Amino acid sequence: MLLYHFGFGGYGPAKRGKRLRPRLLLCVAGAEGGSIEDALDAAAAIEILHNYSLVHDDIEDNDELRRGRRTVWAIYGIPQALNAGDALCAISFLVLTNSVARYSDERVLAMVRALHEAHATMCDGQSMDLAYERAGQVDLAAYNRMIAAKTAALFGASSQLGALCAPCDADTVLRYRELGRAFGMAFQIRDDVLGIWGTLDATGKVSGNDIARRKWTFPVVWALTQPRSAVRDVITSAYARGGTLDNGTVASVVDALDELGARDAANQAAAGHLSIVERHPVKHVREFLLNSLELAST
Repeated sequence: MLLYHFGFGGYGPAKRGKRLRPRLLLCVAGAEGGSIEDALDAAAAIEILHNYSLVHDDIEDNDELRRGRRTVWAIYGIPQALNAGDALCAISFLVLTNSVARYSDERVLAMVRALHEAHATMCDGQSMDLAYERAGQVDLAAYNRMIAAKTAALFGASSQLGALCAPCDADTVLRYRELGRAFGMAFQIRDDVLGIWGTLDATGKVSGNDIARRKWTFPVVWALTQPRSAVRDVITSAYARGGTLDNGTVASVVDALDELGARDAANQAAAGHLSIVERHPVKHVREFLLNSLELAST
């Protein structure tokens, strides 16, 4: 099942994602004077933990496609997919502990703690995301809390671990965590845009599925903060319904979002979070993050 998920061996080739989180970790480590070879265990750990979350997310979101292929649960069933995800979580931390061969015990403990903290925060964010599906209204503050936990925490851990793999002091490590979190906020908002206006070729997922499930993405949350109008009421009415929205209703909601300017508003919000990245003093890290966001949007 794990070979299938990653598209390895006889189960490939397959799209394997852009691996932004481990690449961010290696970028920070190298920029701050660390050894790329010494940071590989941490990079593998962050990518494996991310994939554990994807296997479970696909179950919780009832998504049957991931990177253009059927998801693990769609092939093997939910019980086996849950077990496969749990195995990935365990493997992630086992891989990270291999770092004891390269770093002090104190440094490795800090790495393990950083990854566990991000993992716990991700679970909080996913819980919020699922709970919001039953909510009658979600405001921008609640949305931002959710994505800060669900998405930004692991990007924060990625850059934090990169700094821990380099000779960085405690204050620098924390600054890198905040840098990664800011990038993660922008990344999730851009991902929300792709979930509505992206293509199957670009995302590997069916566009509009978030709206069909009445998920509270940035464009929807923002649109419902706008003054009352017939256009806004289309979205309000759709999200007040129970169950999954049909294709016609999804199309009507997308049209309403277009008319209200929700896509532009989302891109502006993402740009606001990116201002922290644009001010980062290390050029190599700054350019990597900005280029990565553009890559993730294609």
